[in-house]
Amino acid sequence: MMTTRRLLMVACMSVAGGACAADFADPVRMEAGGEPIKVEAPGYAAPCWDDIDGDGDKDLLVGQFRDGKIHVFRNQGDGTLAAGEFLQAEGETAIVPGVW
Repeated sequence: MMTTRRLLMVACMSVAGGACAADFADPVRMEAGGEPIKVEAPGYAAPCWDDIDGDGDKDLLVGQFRDGKIHVFRNQGDGTLAAGEFLQAEGETAIVPGVW
Protein backbone atom coordinates (compact mmCIF):
# COMPACT_ATOMS: atom_id res chain seq x y z
CA MET A 1 0.00 0.00 0.00
CA MET A 2 1.43 3.39 -0.99
CA THR A 3 1.71 6.05 1.63
CA THR A 4 0.26 9.50 1.06
CA ARG A 5 3.77 10.88 0.59
CA ARG A 6 4.57 8.38 -2.14
CA LEU A 7 1.28 9.14 -3.91
CA LEU A 8 2.10 12.82 -3.84
CA MET A 9 5.57 12.17 -5.26
CA VAL A 10 4.11 10.07 -8.07
CA ALA A 11 1.52 12.75 -8.85
CA CYS A 12 4.21 15.44 -8.90
CA MET A 13 6.47 13.45 -11.21
CA SER A 14 3.61 12.97 -13.68
CA VAL A 15 3.26 16.72 -14.20
CA ALA A 16 5.04 17.92 -17.36
CA GLY A 17 8.73 18.37 -16.75
CA GLY A 18 8.53 16.72 -13.34
CA ALA A 19 7.68 20.02 -11.62
CA CYS A 20 5.04 19.78 -8.93
CA ALA A 21 2.10 22.16 -9.23
CA ALA A 22 1.98 22.34 -5.41
CA ASP A 23 5.18 24.34 -4.99
CA PHE A 24 4.55 27.31 -2.72
CA ALA A 25 6.63 30.22 -1.46
CA ASP A 26 7.70 30.22 2.17
CA PRO A 27 4.95 31.41 4.54
CA VAL A 28 4.97 34.99 5.75
CA ARG A 29 3.19 36.61 8.67
CA MET A 30 0.62 39.02 7.28
CA GLU A 31 0.50 42.43 8.94
CA ALA A 32 -2.09 45.18 8.92
CA GLY A 33 -1.61 48.57 10.52
CA GLY A 34 1.91 47.46 11.47
CA GLU A 35 0.61 44.57 13.62
CA PRO A 36 0.37 40.84 12.86
CA ILE A 37 -3.10 39.81 11.71
CA LYS A 38 -4.74 37.63 14.35
CA VAL A 39 -8.02 35.77 14.27
CA GLU A 40 -10.43 35.08 17.09
CA ALA A 41 -10.62 31.68 18.78
CA PRO A 42 -11.39 29.02 17.75
CA GLY A 43 -9.57 30.36 14.67
CA TYR A 44 -11.62 28.97 11.79
CA ALA A 45 -10.62 31.88 9.57
CA ALA A 46 -11.67 32.03 5.93
CA PRO A 47 -9.47 34.61 4.14
CA CYS A 48 -10.06 35.92 0.64
CA TRP A 49 -8.92 38.84 -1.52
CA ASP A 50 -11.44 41.21 -3.12
CA ASP A 51 -11.63 44.88 -4.04
CA ILE A 52 -14.32 45.71 -1.50
CA ASP A 53 -13.96 49.50 -1.75
CA GLY A 54 -13.69 49.73 -5.55
CA ASP A 55 -10.28 51.45 -5.63
CA GLY A 56 -8.67 48.83 -7.89
CA ASP A 57 -6.59 47.22 -5.12
CA LYS A 58 -7.57 43.87 -3.62
CA ASP A 59 -8.37 44.07 0.09
CA LEU A 60 -8.03 41.17 2.54
CA LEU A 61 -11.26 39.88 4.05
CA VAL A 62 -11.05 37.36 6.87
CA GLY A 63 -14.23 35.63 7.97
CA GLN A 64 -14.39 34.47 11.54
CA PHE A 65 -16.33 31.53 12.92
CA ARG A 66 -17.27 33.36 16.10
CA ASP A 67 -20.39 35.53 15.65
CA GLY A 68 -20.11 35.39 11.84
CA LYS A 69 -18.15 38.66 11.58
CA ILE A 70 -15.79 39.57 8.74
CA HIS A 71 -12.60 41.58 9.26
CA VAL A 72 -11.69 43.89 6.38
CA PHE A 73 -8.05 44.91 5.94
CA ARG A 74 -7.99 47.59 3.25
CA ASN A 75 -5.12 47.60 0.78
CA GLN A 76 -3.23 50.90 1.00
CA GLY A 77 -1.94 50.59 -2.57
CA ASP A 78 1.69 50.47 -1.45
CA GLY A 79 1.94 46.82 -0.42
CA THR A 80 0.59 47.40 3.08
CA LEU A 81 -2.78 46.77 4.69
CA ALA A 82 -4.64 49.15 7.01
CA ALA A 83 -5.65 47.98 10.48
CA GLY A 84 -8.67 45.72 10.38
CA GLU A 85 -12.24 46.79 10.87
CA PHE A 86 -15.40 44.73 10.82
CA LEU A 87 -17.47 44.72 7.65
CA GLN A 88 -20.30 47.24 8.01
CA ALA A 89 -23.86 47.08 6.67
CA GLU A 90 -26.18 50.05 7.18
CA GLY A 91 -23.83 51.51 9.80
CA GLU A 92 -23.62 48.37 11.94
CA THR A 93 -21.22 45.42 12.10
CA ALA A 94 -22.43 42.89 9.54
CA ILE A 95 -23.06 39.37 10.78
CA VAL A 96 -23.17 36.41 8.44
CA PRO A 97 -25.62 33.86 9.83
CA GLY A 98 -24.31 30.36 10.36
CA VAL A 99 -25.37 27.00 11.64
CA TRP A 100 -23.46 26.97 14.87
